Amino acid sequence: MTIRQDWAALRDHPDLSALVEEERRVGRALIAEGVITRIWRLPGQRANVGIWHANNPTDLVTHLDRLPLRRWLDAEVLALADHELETR
Repeated sequence: MTIRQDWAALRDHPDLSALVEEERRVGRALIAEGVITRIWRLPGQRANVGIWHANNPTDLVTHLDRLPLRRWLDAEVLALADHELETR
């Protein structure tokens, strides 16, 4: 999944520091729970690419909605499935 921030709308938010701190706390919790299995920054952008695990689309939306910055985020989801080359 690729997640991009609407920085133009977010940067002047009066509680930005608290929102970012809470976003990091929730992100660490999602990692601890095994929801986010990998995450990378996109240098020069307010964006990241991550591998998230959810049982179905509803669960994924539930996980995304936990993020305090959700209303300023655009998430592009790409579903993945096992490939036969990795089947054991």
